[in-house]
Amino acid sequence: MSAITSSKGRKDLVVMKFGGTSVEDAAAISRTAEIVRGRQQKGLGTIVVVSAMSKVTDTLLTAAAAAGAGDREAALATSKGLRERHIKTASELVDAAGMAALRPFIETEFDGLDDLLKGISAVGELTPRTSDLVQSFGERLSSKMVAAAFAQRGLNGVHFDARKAIVTDGQHGKAVPQEKQIEAKLTEHVLPLVKAGQTPVMGGFIGATEAGVTTTLGRGGSDYTAALVGGGLHAGAIEIWTDVNGVMTTDPRIVPEALRVKNVSFEEAAEMAYFGAKVLHPATIQPAVQKDIPVWVLNSRNPSNPGTQITAHGPACKSPFKCIAAKRKQTIIDIVSTRMLMSHGYLAAVFEVLDRHKVVIDMVSTSEVSISLSVDSSQNLEPIVDDLKQIATVTLDTKKALICLVGEDIRGRSGIAAQVFDAVKHVNVRMISQGASEINMSFMIDEKNVEEAVRSLHKVFFSDADPAVFDVEAVAAKAKD
Repeated sequence: MSAITSSKGRKDLVVMKFGGTSVEDAAAISRTAEIVRGRQQKGLGTIVVVSAMSKVTDTLLTAAAAAGAGDREAALATSKGLRERHIKTASELVDAAGMAALRPFIETEFDGLDDLLKGISAVGELTPRTSDLVQSFGERLSSKMVAAAFAQRGLNGVHFDARKAIVTDGQHGKAVPQEKQIEAKLTEHVLPLVKAGQTPVMGGFIGATEAGVTTTLGRGGSDYTAALVGGGLHAGAIEIWTDVNGVMTTDPRIVPEALRVKNVSFEEAAEMAYFGAKVLHPATIQPAVQKDIPVWVLNSRNPSNPGTQITAHGPACKSPFKCIAAKRKQTIIDIVSTRMLMSHGYLAAVFEVLDRHKVVIDMVSTSEVSISLSVDSSQNLEPIVDDLKQIATVTLDTKKALICLVGEDIRGRSGIAAQVFDAVKHVNVRMISQGASEINMSFMIDEKNVEEAVRSLHKVFFSDADPAVFDVEAVAAKAKD
């Protein structure tokens, strides 16, 4: 029996989320099992949240798009390829007896997926509701397979359908979790499994309305699921297992000398995530902040690495910044209306349009008659621009990128802005934002200049990094090799 207590503040409970690359094949799932075993050997109760196998969600979306376009054969062929991949992986994970129990589940799930794709093709339309349902198959399948693999390996793995606990509203594509209901469902259905010494395995990213309609939390939502589970059960820690050693000072693909950040605050991590750091989903942080639960970002391919700890308050740091993030595919919308000079309703009119179209704004700059704001280029901007043209002249500036430097108490350090813009003086800066936040400084540049700007900034601010906060030893060891 597990030692998990029934009171709030369960320090001996850890929620472990494994991303797509951590469950991409039988070898990865076997590594995951050993990581979980290690936590259990320390006397911890474990709840495991898994993403779909690597690239499965994208492939499901491809099948759905083909079905929506009326190409039934292409959709079913894509589904067949996924079916074969899952059966092959399952057969490598469990013995004959285990496969006899697992294969019927996989076949039934794919039969259901095929029926759904046929229906979409017949109607000739892919709705947000059916898109969510198609995407949900990835996590439904991976969580069942991982649970079976855990059971095979003596970890008492048991599958739990996340849709029975992750209650959301009816907004498809980016559903809003209902946290009080989630906490009640988790306490009723999942916590007893842990107390009985079992290892519940549930799919991330997916939920359901009170009426049982399948929803999704948005891309990257498996992190969010783990945080909701950890927050709902007042866990001692939430672990996000991925394929990197933790939060890095910037993208190592741009700067190979990027450093692992040992510890950051919740606020810093949220800024990093929102402005382009790919390790965490932005919404992951909030449920953890509310319950003051530490979050760890760890590497399933290198589990001995200590990773990055995210806590309510980060340690003091000699360096002004912890991270440089880049958010590509930005479009600047310039809105100018001289006829609104001295009019107090100008901003209200503009933001009413943006609110009506549910536009998410990353950066905004204003003057008496002009407003510049940046948005994700993937949004359908045409109807937004049409509405804005009713009150102003509107132009779009595309192929931009937002560079964000994150660190605590930037306002309290004199000369920081001068250092930043001196480092990128060879790059044209389009928009600047600093005063709105104490922990980030952001500016907009052309996408083509991102890598050069990031490398220049990293050289200036991390060449002499604080060893108390950054893993400078790893870079030194690498240089010796």
